[in-house]
Amino acid sequence: MKRYMLSVALATALATTAHADMSGGAVKIGVLTDKSGVFSSLAGEGSVVAAQMAIEDFGDKLGVPVELVSADHQNKADVGTQIARQWYDVEGVDLIVDVPNSSVVLAVQELAREKNRVLIASGAGTAGLTNEACSPNGIHWTWDTYSVAVSTGKAMVKQGGDRWFFLTADYAFGHTMQKDVSAVVTAAGAEVVGNVVAPLNTADFSSYLLQAPSVNANVIALANGGTDTINSLKQAQEFGLTQQARIAGLAIFLTDVHSIGLEAAQGLYLTTGFYWDRTEESRNWSKRFFERHGAMPTMSQAGVYSAVTHYLNAIAKIGDDSAGPVIAQMKATPVNDFFAQNGVIRDDGRMVHDMYLAQVKTPSESTGPWDYYKILSTVPGDEAFRPLSESACPLVAK
Repeated sequence: MKRYMLSVALATALATTAHADMSGGAVKIGVLTDKSGVFSSLAGEGSVVAAQMAIEDFGDKLGVPVELVSADHQNKADVGTQIARQWYDVEGVDLIVDVPNSSVVLAVQELAREKNRVLIASGAGTAGLTNEACSPNGIHWTWDTYSVAVSTGKAMVKQGGDRWFFLTADYAFGHTMQKDVSAVVTAAGAEVVGNVVAPLNTADFSSYLLQAPSVNANVIALANGGTDTINSLKQAQEFGLTQQARIAGLAIFLTDVHSIGLEAAQGLYLTTGFYWDRTEESRNWSKRFFERHGAMPTMSQAGVYSAVTHYLNAIAKIGDDSAGPVIAQMKATPVNDFFAQNGVIRDDGRMVHDMYLAQVKTPSESTGPWDYYKILSTVPGDEAFRPLSESACPLVAK
């Protein structure tokens, strides 16, 4: 009996020690996303659902609560930073995740560095997060402008697209996208013959799109996202531009195709980090997600689940939710789940994993709702993402 009581006491002491390093007696995760604007379908409430699923599936492995909060950054850097500061300083949030919109995520990443907390970007696309603006506190999980530039750009040049015209969103993401894609396609032998920038939330793209025929472009590259991509693609079709040039959707998400419809989107080339119908594991998880959200997951939403799970597993392994030790553990552990196999988090914060070159099916090829992609090829992670030898990240040893 004494031996049993001693064992219980020892186990209790060990548990107390393991949980002593959990700040505030809980682990708190904040989903900072776009709930009402151009990125609300590809991220938004779906990202909140994905994070909640990750927490529920993780269970009570920490012995302390895992709490979730969420907020709408309204695609404004000052609003996003204000929310993040409140979360870090007052509410004890340990991790902020998702953050679609490049200007917002770049500002929040700097704040995470200042406060020594963790940021994992899933919805954001700017490759600058792990390049010139890299941070020891930031991890870029799902995709970036470089990874879609490499795959989509090369594929379209091979298909004869040698005169490119860019319709570019006038903020960090759009400009980085145009820069990365331009470098890839010109290296492959194509020419950039024109570009125009448009503000976020533009409703009428006609004056921008109609400049493409004047320079004899045979590729119109949409360096924008969310509803801006949807609207510009629909209007390109309405003006007959899809008969004169191929459309390159550089940041196309599953929900965009669902909104546009296969009739308008068919034949589009795109690069994605996740497709719900690719494997048995991705199908199983995606069907669970659909039951809760009413739509199949985008790569950003699936990436939120994967990132939150990896983060919580790291805390469970080391018994500490301090930013430095958790990030070190995350970087030391490969990512293996339905989202990625043998994913690796590099010193610059880039989570390197396979990407997939896909083409949107024709209506006759689709078997039903959400059956939208043909996966044409797998792009290995070390080819899809910017090599460290080309990195401007000061954390990377030269």
